[in-house]
Amino acid sequence: MKQMEQLSLPEELILMLLNEESGYFHQVPGWDLNCAMIGAVLAELSLLTRIDTDLESLFLLDDTETGDPALDPILAEIAAEPEPRETRYWIERLAPRAESIIDSTLDRLVDLNILQHHEGDYWTLARTAWQTSDDSSGESTIKFVRTRVGRVIFNNDIPDPRDIILICLVNTCDVFRFMFQLDDDETEERIRSICQMDLIGRSIAEAVSSNMAGPSLRHSALTKEIPTVPLTRLMLNPHVRDRNIPALFAKLAQEYGPVYRIRRPFSKPMIFLAGPETNRWAHRNGRMYLKSRDYFQDFEKIYGSSGILPTLDGADHFRLRKALQPGYSRGRLMEQLEQLYSHTRSYMASFRVGDHLPATTMCRRLINEQMSPLFIGVDSQDLFDDMVEYKERALSTHLLQMLPKFMLNTPGMRRRAKSINTLVERIQSVHTPAQRAGAPRDLADDILSLHASDPQLIPEANLRFALSAAVIASMYVGDTLSFALYAMASQPELFRRIQAEADDLFDGGDPERGDFTPAALDVTHRFLMECLRMYPIAPMSIRTVVNSCVVEGYELPVGSHIFIAQTATHYMEDIFPDPFTFDIDRYQPPRNEHRSLGYAPFGLGTHRCLGSQWLELQLSVTVLMLSHYFNIGVAPLDYKLRFSPIPSPSPSKDLKFHIVEQRRELPV
Repeated sequence: MKQMEQLSLPEELILMLLNEESGYFHQVPGWDLNCAMIGAVLAELSLLTRIDTDLESLFLLDDTETGDPALDPILAEIAAEPEPRETRYWIERLAPRAESIIDSTLDRLVDLNILQHHEGDYWTLARTAWQTSDDSSGESTIKFVRTRVGRVIFNNDIPDPRDIILICLVNTCDVFRFMFQLDDDETEERIRSICQMDLIGRSIAEAVSSNMAGPSLRHSALTKEIPTVPLTRLMLNPHVRDRNIPALFAKLAQEYGPVYRIRRPFSKPMIFLAGPETNRWAHRNGRMYLKSRDYFQDFEKIYGSSGILPTLDGADHFRLRKALQPGYSRGRLMEQLEQLYSHTRSYMASFRVGDHLPATTMCRRLINEQMSPLFIGVDSQDLFDDMVEYKERALSTHLLQMLPKFMLNTPGMRRRAKSINTLVERIQSVHTPAQRAGAPRDLADDILSLHASDPQLIPEANLRFALSAAVIASMYVGDTLSFALYAMASQPELFRRIQAEADDLFDGGDPERGDFTPAALDVTHRFLMECLRMYPIAPMSIRTVVNSCVVEGYELPVGSHIFIAQTATHYMEDIFPDPFTFDIDRYQPPRNEHRSLGYAPFGLGTHRCLGSQWLELQLSVTVLMLSHYFNIGVAPLDYKLRFSPIPSPSPSKDLKFHIVEQRRELPV
C-alpha cells in the first residue's frame, strides 16, 4: 500500500485545493493555479535533489529521470537549457504546460482510489480512499494532508521542508481562509512565518506570487477584435440551405476563426466559439467564467420553477447533479432490462408490414413508451404530444426568441400546459410508500425523496419541471433514434451487420446484463457514435459571461451571451477527415478520432449530459431489437435527409419509415 509520505507535492497540492462541495478546486484563477502547480513540480524536483534554487536562480544538479511522468518532462526541459535561469523565468515559461500536469495528477489520484471522477469533470473523495499509515486514526488521505498542515499552523508543530513548501504554495493561492477558520492575526502571522522558514519554498512561492497577477491585467492591450460575419456571407453558406447547424458553424470557423460574431437585425450580436481549442477552454474554464442561469431564467419561469438543474452553476449544480446521477445511470437501466424489452415489444406490436410511419412521431413515441414507465412509473402517451408541443413553443419563444412571447399564451398552449399538471398529479398518486413497496427505484422516487429530505435543493415549485423532464427527454432521445434508423435503413450493408449482432444476442432468448459486452456491441456501438457525430441533437450551448476572459486571443465582454458550438468540430477535416462520410471505422485503433474534445455530442464541462451512458445503452437495445424483428426502409426510396433545426435538430417531417418485413414473431 502506498504510504501518505509518498504522495508527490503536486498530488498533495491538488488534495489541499480540492473543494468537495463544488467538486472542483477552490476558486483559484486559471493562471494562478497553473503557476502554483509548476511551483509544486519544481519544489518536488528540488526535494529529489534534481534541481536547486535560491532567491536569484534555479540550476540543475542531476538530470536522472525520477520515473514520475509529471516531473520528468519538466526536468528534461530544464536540463536542455544551457544557462541557469531565475525561478520566475521557469514558472512563467512552464505555466502553459500545467493543465496537462493537473490532468495527469487528477488521473493518478483516481487510479490510486483517492479521488472519484464524476461526469462533467467533477472530483470528490473516493469511497474507498486509503487510510493513513496509522490505521487507528481512520483518516482519509485528503483529510490526512489537511490535518498535517493544520497541526503545523495551529499546534506550532515543527514543520518539515515538504510541509513548509505546501503551506507556501497554498498560501499564494489565497485559499486557507476557505479551509480553516483564520479569525485572528496570530494565525495569519504564523502562516507568514512558516513561509519564511525554508529557502526553497520561499524562493518558489515568491516566484509563483510574482507571476500570478500578470496575464489578467493585460487583456485589453493584447486581445484582437472579434470578426463579424456579414449577413450576406451567412445566407450564402450552403449549410444554411441544408440546415446542418454543426457544419455551418464549422464552415464559419474555417473562414473567420474560432471566435466570431453574427449581428442579427434589431438584436444584440451573437458571439460564437467553434473549434477544438475553444471546446477545451469551455470544458476546463467554463465553470469560472460562464453562467447558464441568466439565459434560461425566462424559460424556467414558465414552469413556475427557480434553480432547476440546467440553470444552476457551481456548488449547487454539483450537489443536485450528484444526487440525481444514480437515476440517470447505465446501472439503473441495466437493472430494468426486462421492463425495457417488454415496453419496446409492446410498442412494436402495433407495426404492420407495409406501414409508412412518420419518423419523428414513431421514434419519439417509442422512446416515451420506454422512458415514462422506467423513469417516472406511469404511462404518459396520452399526454405526450401536448407536452412536446408546449415545450417546443416554450423553447422558440423564451430561449431562441424566434416567436413573440404571447404565442405561448394562446388558448391552445394554455390547454397543453395543463398536461404537465396532470402528469405530476399522476406521478405523485402512484409514488406512495405502499404502492412503491417492492418496485424498482426510479427517478421520480429519487426526486420526491430529495424534495422531502432537502426542500431547499428541490423545492415544491421545481417538481413540475423535474418530474416532467423525463417525458420531454423522450423527444430528444427519439430524434436521435430517428437519425439512427435513417442511417441504418439507408445503408443496407451496415444494416445487415447490425442485424447479425442483434440475432447473436436475441436468438437464444433475451440477453442478460452481462451479455452486453463491448465485443457483442462492437458494430452497433460504433454506428451510434457516428450517428451522434453527424446528427447531434444538442449542437451548441448558450452561456452568459460573468467574469472577463480571453479565449484564443479574443476578449469576451462581461454580460454577453456566448454560443458554444461544441459540435462544429464534428465537421472539421483536421479532426474527422472526410466529415460528411458516414464511417464507423473512425472509432477503431489506430484512428480513434473520438478521443478528444472534438467529439462532443453530449456537451462539455459541468453541464455535460447527465444521462449519456443511459442513453447509449437504451439506443443500443432499441436499435438491436428493431433490427432483430423487422426490416425497415426509408420512404420515399430516393429520400435525401433534410434537417428541421428549430427548436432542436430532428429529421424533416417528410421522412417516413417503411415496415418492409417482419423477420420474427414478437413474443406474447
